Amino acid sequence: MVKACLLLFGVTLLALLALSRFGFNPENLYGAVEMEFGATALEPGGLTANPVDSVSLGLALMLGLLGLPHILMRFYTVPDAKEARKSVAYATTFIGYFYLVIPIVGFAAAVLVGRSSIAAVDKGGNMAATLLAELLGGNILMGFVAAVAFATILAVVAGLTLAAASTISHDLYVNVFKEGDASEGEQVRIARKATIVFGVLSILLGILFKHQNVAFLVGLAFAVAASGNFPSLFLSILWRNLSTTGAVISILIGSVSAIVLIILSPTVWEEVFGFKEALFPLKNPAIVSMPLSFLTAFIFSKMIPEKAAREKYDSEKIRTYLGIGAE
Repeated sequence: MVKACLLLFGVTLLALLALSRFGFNPENLYGAVEMEFGATALEPGGLTANPVDSVSLGLALMLGLLGLPHILMRFYTVPDAKEARKSVAYATTFIGYFYLVIPIVGFAAAVLVGRSSIAAVDKGGNMAATLLAELLGGNILMGFVAAVAFATILAVVAGLTLAAASTISHDLYVNVFKEGDASEGEQVRIARKATIVFGVLSILLGILFKHQNVAFLVGLAFAVAASGNFPSLFLSILWRNLSTTGAVISILIGSVSAIVLIILSPTVWEEVFGFKEALFPLKNPAIVSMPLSFLTAFIFSKMIPEKAAREKYDSEKIRTYLGIGAE
């Protein structure tokens, strides 16, 4: 909570200082952007030229957020359903506000700092906010923004690593491979090994994609979440016939297909591997991999129905409508 407040404070301060250069009028800022870079700079689709790619990226950003592991883990850190709803409300409010402020910071950096200056420091443009902070508030503000950003990165990485390690140690090792017959010491040992593996893998991928724009890479991560986790979560709420088998295979197919298509996309196949022509034309695969995940869940739930899952769905529906046990 403290980290989130510091991050929002830093971004708000940065936006206000930037707007002060334009008479606290966003219209003046956008006018300066249009004058320097043309009207196309204010149009959507800056990260992608293909309209289908833009739709795919939009789907990933909208629906992938609902399936991010470190966001879903918030439901396991609250005592009851009431606190879970409050946690979601706070998180949604903070994220929505952040999305509204970020365009001001980005456009201000482009006008005040300059695209060439930003690209000279980092090819992917990931240092724009830090350079803007240095311009507006000197080394003190730059240090504050950099420190808060670094703390946020560490928190997100820690949350994702914890989610991945718990999945390997608890869900797979204990419940699948050991069928529930594993000691706590074994589970902790597997979790530690998984943490090391995921940590090393993350570092290697970070080095491999160091020149890529972080905002676009976030869209790829959201595409995996939108394809792997979102369909099963969505169907478990709205579709009575979703079976455990259908959900599990849907998660596997969605995640694997998204990752494979990302590797075959121009972002990795051409820009990272250096091959001439990508095997998959879109930069973001969500528009293909997410429907595939939904289709997989539907097919396998019909092929392998589960009576217990339907009964549990009915009981949860009653609890949802009447509020019994959800105080």
